[in-house]
Amino acid sequence: MPRTVVTGGAGFIGSHMVDLLVERGFEVTVVDNLVGGREENLARHRGNPRVRFDGPVDMLTLPPDSPLFKGVDYVFHFGGIGDIVPSIERPLDYMRANVNGTLAVLEAARHARVRKFVYAASSSCYGLATELPTTEAAPIKPEYPYALSKYLGECAALHWGQVYGLPVVSIRMFNIYGPRAKTTGAYGAVFGVFLAQKLHGQPFTVVGDGTQQRDFVYVTDVARAYLQAAESDRTGEVYNLGGGGTPPTVNRLVELMAGEVVYLPKRPGEPDCTWADVTKIQRHLGWAPTVSFPQGVASMLRHIEDWRTAPLWTPEKIEAATRVWFQHLAR
Repeated sequence: MPRTVVTGGAGFIGSHMVDLLVERGFEVTVVDNLVGGREENLARHRGNPRVRFDGPVDMLTLPPDSPLFKGVDYVFHFGGIGDIVPSIERPLDYMRANVNGTLAVLEAARHARVRKFVYAASSSCYGLATELPTTEAAPIKPEYPYALSKYLGECAALHWGQVYGLPVVSIRMFNIYGPRAKTTGAYGAVFGVFLAQKLHGQPFTVVGDGTQQRDFVYVTDVARAYLQAAESDRTGEVYNLGGGGTPPTVNRLVELMAGEVVYLPKRPGEPDCTWADVTKIQRHLGWAPTVSFPQGVASMLRHIEDWRTAPLWTPEKIEAATRVWFQHLAR
């Protein structure tokens, strides 16, 4: 029975990765410090002997010879800090988690001689991309510490492949959404904000005029891409991962979710359009998305009660949370 490690496995994307691996017959060890992840994301696997989660483990403390990695075939590295806005205020926390944490996991994977290390990279490395759709060869221009930290983690992973022969694939994710999306106290992804607002009968807070496009891809399609990368013979490759078509606008999301809107000032450093060219991942791995945007939004609305305890973001709270953003990124 193949063995895997999923860092950040109690988080949003990581827990869906665990679901898919269990479904496909893998043994899974979850490494998560539960700062951003939640044990309830793994509730369906309680009592399953093929899923190991012994409690919070900080990947920064992993020794190179960590027994958690012994006999492991694949490592899926989703661990780290994912909130964007707070990275302006806490850059060192992001570097420690997303760079030093990645180095610790790489070393554990190298010493265990795993068959494949799949890194969860971010499309934020492209910054304000001018090449649309964006290929993997587009210029790297991170706009804020989160983007930089994720890109440096990718550089480290590819370097470990180059120097130590660790088989590595990096997947640059665009806008991921789906059930269990993060609902921490930090102002973050649009779906978590909008769902809580809809539950409380509040208007959707649209940044800018809503015509900005976002390349949304559903989380189960993401998990499939990572597994296909692990099982392929490809190594040393970087792939973009997006929805595979013309990206919808935020106004289209509002239309599908049905609600009133209040418009907020556009934030500096954020692109008008994110759009992944997925030609390479389709050609190399045979991956293609299966969940359309309307289907995905409908699924989110069916799970809307999951956001009952999520923070309710008002225009005033958003203004306060993003003040430092405007201060440092305004050109």
